[in-house]
Order: sequence, then C-alpha cells, then structure tokens
Amino acid sequence: MAFVSAIDVIGSGFTAQQQRLDIISENIVNMNTTRLENGEGPYRRKIVVFQANDSGARFQDVLNRTRRTNRSRWAAEDIQGGVRVVEIAEDPSDFKLKYDPDDPDANEDGYVEMPNVDLVKEITDGMAASQAFSANVSAFNLLKSLLSKGMEIGK
Repeated sequence: MAFVSAIDVIGSGFTAQQQRLDIISENIVNMNTTRLENGEGPYRRKIVVFQANDSGARFQDVLNRTRRTNRSRWAAEDIQGGVRVVEIAEDPSDFKLKYDPDDPDANEDGYVEMPNVDLVKEITDGMAASQAFSANVSAFNLLKSLLSKGMEIGK
C-alpha cells in the first residue's frame, strides 16, 4: 500500500534529522575540548552526510513506469524515497588557535589548538534540522488526516 511507503519516507526523515541534531549537540558540547581521551589533538567537528533512497531513479522514470503499467495500485518497487545517513564525517577545516601560554595543551609558541566548531554555524544547522524535523511532523499529520478521511468514506 502506498501509505506504508509514505510512512517509511517520513520515518526516514525523522531518523536522519534526529541523528543530525544529535551530532550538532555533540559538536556544541565539545566546542572547548582541546584534548581527546586518546591523547590526540582537539575535537574535530562532525558532519552528517545524507543520501537519497531513490536507487538512482529519476522522477520522470518512475512516472513513465507507472503510466506504462496501467495499474490502479502501485507496486512496492514503484514507491521509493526517503533519506538515509551514509556517513558521519569529520570537518577538515583548520583548528582555531588561541594564545594561552599557561594552558597545558599550549605549543612552544604559547598557542592552543581549539576545536573547529563554530557556535553560530552549529545553531544555524540546528535550526535547519529542527525545521526539517517539523516538516516531517507536518507531513505525518497530513498523511494521518488523509487516512482518517479515507476510513470515513468507507463507512
């Protein structure tokens, strides 16, 4: 049934945006971490990489396939979509330098490498992820309303 696939698409959006918000939270929490547990350098900002679950199908290809089949119901292979997280990548940008010769992590010149986390960027990304999550909530509520109205027609 098509509505099950729609729920899958919406659910994939919920999952992806929730993971994005989790990574943004981790970045903010570690924005002052100058040394990792394993003794390596400062925390490096993480980025969530999404990929469409479309198996490479273009909209026009799917539309043409459904026109050719002349079916009143769509097959499961006709309905594809959604998004998935393919990678949690590290931001390759340079670390910030802060002059603090008294810090135990300071180099010989007195500079401490700080994480490459920018609070403004993280808040902006968080707002975008929150808006995308809200859009998924709206889509889910619309689908729920549509199904409810469809059930009323059958009475």
